[in-house]
Amino acid sequence: MPVEAELTAVVRDPGRVRAALAERAEPERSVYADTYYDRPDHSMDRDGYELRVRTITTDGQRQTVVTYKEPPVDAASRSKPEHETAVDAPAVMATIFTALGLVELISLEKHCENYGFTANGREMLATIVTIPELAGQTFIELETIAEQDDLAEALGALRVVLDGIGVTEGDAVEQSYTDMVAAARDS
Repeated sequence: MPVEAELTAVVRDPGRVRAALAERAEPERSVYADTYYDRPDHSMDRDGYELRVRTITTDGQRQTVVTYKEPPVDAASRSKPEHETAVDAPAVMATIFTALGLVELISLEKHCENYGFTANGREMLATIVTIPELAGQTFIELETIAEQDDLAEALGALRVVLDGIGVTEGDAVEQSYTDMVAAARDS
């Protein structure tokens, strides 16, 4: 089963990281409007599952996808099997999920710069992320698709790229964006 091998980190020098990524690819800027759903007892979130409706706006064009993520197969990186499909009507998905007894866990907006390139023999996507509610913080997500038996090698390939653009293992993010945004809203 394919796994989204992903590493997420804080970017301490956004200008330097953007310049390094721009040497590999032109950025595509998008805004992601994400709504996460869960059972009323939040057991999906607690057990590592995610159900998300994401509307991506790029150059005035909109696309919506529904994503279901299983629990992490690698606890350190939080890499998860992911299932995703396009949908035409996010409001219909909200109606379906609510009718099934799910509740909105959280909604948030991510401002993204996506850089797609090949490195270490793998197709990769680097995304520079800012979230308005986490002002002053910039993150990078670097991902590639791998099989479970290839996950360690895939994560190693991602680590090489991050090291090469000045993002170290010490910059790794332990919390999810949803948890960080929820904490910011509670403070």
